[in-house]
Amino acid sequence: MADVSEQPEWGIKLSKFFIIPQRWILAIMGFFAIFNAYTMRICLSQAITVLVVKKNYSVFHTEAICEPDGDSDSKDTLEGGDYDWSQEKQGLILASFYIGYIVTHLPGGILADKFGGKWTLSLGIFFTALFTLLTPVCIIYGGGDALIVLRVLMGLGEGTTFPALSVLLASWVPATERGMLGALVLGGGQMGSIAGNIISGYILDAMDWPWVFYVFAIIALVWFVLFTVLCFSSPYTHPYIKPEERAFLSQEIPPPDKNKPKTPWLAIFTNVPMWALISAQIGHDWGFYIMVSYLPKYMADVLRFSIKSNGLYSSLPYVTMWVLSLASGCVADQMIKRNCMSTTNTRKLMTGLAAFGPAVFMVAASYAGCDRALVVALFTITMGLMGTYYAGMKLTPLDMSPNYAGTLMAITNGIGAITGVVSPYLVGVMTPNATLLEWRMVFWVAFAVLIVTAIVYCIWASGEVQPFNDGTNSNKKKEAA
Repeated sequence: MADVSEQPEWGIKLSKFFIIPQRWILAIMGFFAIFNAYTMRICLSQAITVLVVKKNYSVFHTEAICEPDGDSDSKDTLEGGDYDWSQEKQGLILASFYIGYIVTHLPGGILADKFGGKWTLSLGIFFTALFTLLTPVCIIYGGGDALIVLRVLMGLGEGTTFPALSVLLASWVPATERGMLGALVLGGGQMGSIAGNIISGYILDAMDWPWVFYVFAIIALVWFVLFTVLCFSSPYTHPYIKPEERAFLSQEIPPPDKNKPKTPWLAIFTNVPMWALISAQIGHDWGFYIMVSYLPKYMADVLRFSIKSNGLYSSLPYVTMWVLSLASGCVADQMIKRNCMSTTNTRKLMTGLAAFGPAVFMVAASYAGCDRALVVALFTITMGLMGTYYAGMKLTPLDMSPNYAGTLMAITNGIGAITGVVSPYLVGVMTPNATLLEWRMVFWVAFAVLIVTAIVYCIWASGEVQPFNDGTNSNKKKEAA
C-alpha cells in the first residue's frame, strides 16, 4: 500500500488551500468533461434545423403535420438554410459521429486501465474541441460529405470519455459513495444536453450558426486547462491531496497493482452477467440516441416549434433526467448501505425503471398528436425515467470488476454505441417526410428494443465482483480453502 509520507512537502502545504476533498473536485471536473462532450456532440442537432432547406409542408395531409407555434419573430419563419440534404442524408450526418465513437472505446479503456484515466480523458476532449472549432469551415467549404468525415473524427476523440472516467471513478470513489458521485459525474450528460439545446437555440436565434460550434469548443478548451492542473489519475499520484483524504482512500480503495495480469478477455466474453450488461446498454442507447439526435428535429419538423421554443422544450426532458439521476444515485447508495436490497437487485431495479417506463411514455407521446404541452410532458417523463439508468447498469462495470472497469465500460459502451450509428440512420430512412405517423413507427421499434434488452438484464445481470477480476480466464467461483 502506498505510504502517505511519500507525498511531497510542497504538496501538503498546497493542499491547505483546497476546501473540498479532491475526489469531489475530480467528480465535478468529470461532470464537466461529460457536459462538454455532450454539448459538442448534440449542438449539430439544433444547428441542422437552420442549415437545411425548409420542408414544404403543404404537400402533406393536414392530419400528418401540426400547425406552427406562432412565433412569427423567429428566424425559422424564413426560408431556411442553403443545404438541400435529404432526411436520409441528415440521418447519416447525425449517425457518423458514432462510427468514430465506437472505434476508440476499447483502446481508450485499455489505455486508461494501464496508464490511468487523466490523459486518456483530457486529450480526447481536447481533440473533440479542435474538431468542433473546425465544423463551420468544414460545412461551408466541404458540405455534407466533409461534415460526415469531421463528425467521425469527433467521435474518435470523444470515444475515450466514458472508459477513462470509469477508471478514474474506480480509483477515486469508495464503494459507499459510488452511487452519489457516479450519478453526479454521469449527470453531466443530461446537463450538457440541457445547455446544448437551450444555448444553441438562443445563439441560432440571435447570431450566425457558426457561433454554436465556436462557443462550445472554447468552453471545452478552458476545461482542458483546468482539468490538467487540478486532477490526477489516482490519490497516490496526486501531489496536493490532503494527507487525511489520502489515508482514507488508501483504506477504502487498494492501490493499483503495478503487476496487474493481462486482461482476461476469454473470461470477460464468456461471462453471462457481462452479456446481460451489454444487452441493457444496447437497449438504453437505442432509445437515448434517438432522443439525443432527433428530439430537436421532432420538435421542429413535427410539432413545428420556433428555434427559441425548440431549444427550451428540447431541454426540459434532460432537466428531469438529471434530477432523477442524482436522486436515484442517492437512493441506490442508501438501499445498499442499509441492506434494504443487494447491489445486484438495486442495479436491476434502477435499470428496469430506466427501460420499461421510457418505452411506454415514448410511444404515448406519438399518440398525443399535436397537443404540444402533452407531448413535451410525455417526453419529459420518458427522459426523466431514463435517469435511473445511471444508478443502475451504468455503475455495474465498477461493481463487477474494479480492476478492469475501464475495459468493461469500453466494451459495453462501444457495443452500445453501434446503435448510435444504426438508430439515427434508421430514423432518417423511416421518416422521409418527417410526419407524425412515420415517427410513431420509430417509437414502437424503440419500445420493443428497450423492453427485450431490459428483460435480459433483469434476469442475468450481477452487481457482484466477478471471478475474472483477479485476472484469471475463469468464470468459476473459487472454492473456500
